[in-house]
Amino acid sequence: MRNSSYRSAFAFRAALVSLFVLGLAGCMRHPEPPAPAAQNLTVGKVQGEIKVGMPASDVAVILGSPNIVTTDEKRREVWIYDKVSSESVQTSNSGYGTLLIIGGRTAQNQKSTTQKTLTVVIKYDEEKMVRDFSYNYSQF
Repeated sequence: MRNSSYRSAFAFRAALVSLFVLGLAGCMRHPEPPAPAAQNLTVGKVQGEIKVGMPASDVAVILGSPNIVTTDEKRREVWIYDKVSSESVQTSNSGYGTLLIIGGRTAQNQKSTTQKTLTVVIKYDEEKMVRDFSYNYSQF
């Protein structure tokens, strides 16, 4: 009889531990699915793929959603894509030398930052076909 109560206590503890582990597994955070890859807006993509007469739906597939949608004086749609990026590079050089007891140390840090901007303006006609487009790229 003592052996059966020992077994039931063991089984009860094992069941509690199993429930606890399963409960923790249910609470664990599952990784989010990766976001779709962002469309790379480049001058080459605009020059090579955007054509006068192209429908707005094709432009959206190629370049993604515009930053700004507005209209011109004749109420025709104008899409504006505006992209700004910055790149920083930091370099450091150091040296150390000794001559018996006398020592010396030099250090040099340099940081350079490059900013790039690309603005694309696409103008549509009344049938939502590309009427004209322009772009401006700068790097400083």
